[in-house]
Amino acid sequence: MINLMLMPCTIDDRTPAPGADELAAGLLAESAWISPKFLYNDLGSKLFEAICELPEYYPTRTEAAIFASHGGAMARASGRGATLIDMGAGNCAKAAALFPLLQPSQYVAVDISADFVRDAVHGLQQRYPHIAMQALGLDFSSELALPASVGAQQRLFFYPGSSIGNFTPDEALAFLQRIHRACGDDGAILIGIDLEKDHAILDAAYDDALGVTGAFNLNILRHANTLLGADFDVRQWRHEGFYNPSLARVEMHLTARSNLTVRWPGGSRRFSEGERIHTENSYKYRQASALDLLRRAGFGQAQVWTDPEQWFAVIYARAGAPA
Repeated sequence: MINLMLMPCTIDDRTPAPGADELAAGLLAESAWISPKFLYNDLGSKLFEAICELPEYYPTRTEAAIFASHGGAMARASGRGATLIDMGAGNCAKAAALFPLLQPSQYVAVDISADFVRDAVHGLQQRYPHIAMQALGLDFSSELALPASVGAQQRLFFYPGSSIGNFTPDEALAFLQRIHRACGDDGAILIGIDLEKDHAILDAAYDDALGVTGAFNLNILRHANTLLGADFDVRQWRHEGFYNPSLARVEMHLTARSNLTVRWPGGSRRFSEGERIHTENSYKYRQASALDLLRRAGFGQAQVWTDPEQWFAVIYARAGAPA
């Protein structure tokens, strides 16, 4: 049986859309920014699926190869019958590929794009009717409050795809501490972390030749128009994605092609030609620093699996007493 718990998809005209205040605050900041969580409306989620098929975008296929090679060892480490909580589940494909090995008793798909994850879980339930499934439309970037319907025993938080890199190091620590608190005494985490590598590989991965990543980034402006009532014209902006070696992160920006003004109810901002809106970071880790981050969040007994080039790591770690 599928249990769907979703954020409202329609809003009263008198009530600001969820995220509207955050969007306005970011656009009015000295250096304008939009949180990367707003990349993932329905269209954004579909565009990200397309990005994962691009030859330049190595994380998906590299991580998939690690799961294919070492999935059995991961299942032995975690044990079968867990409550598998898929953070940022998207189309649920990564978790579903592990079902035969992990054999979860319950699968909980969590994603900010409520309609998208609902549809994905509905399709998945047809293939695995023996697994209890639940879709949660939640923004877990600042808090993590799971309903009582989520099993409390043997929770395994699944956070693949290097999404932890979207947080600053301090934010990543706070996020992992929230997961640790939600794990209970017998919980654990299985997380994908992108590792530092040649800068040219990183630049290509976030600015592909077909321009799919550019379309994904520009779509955040359409989402802002919907949530904030803004009047962004995506034709007036261009995508930029590049590695910043001083901060060990890839950055994505949208750059104004000319002088322009963006308006929304109760506010506006003038952008000069070349001025940017910062939309995403993707921090890259060394293996030792990734393990230290998990340790500081309270996780221990870590096991690490990587690809032969050591471009990517999948780490399993148990919840223990906070460090």
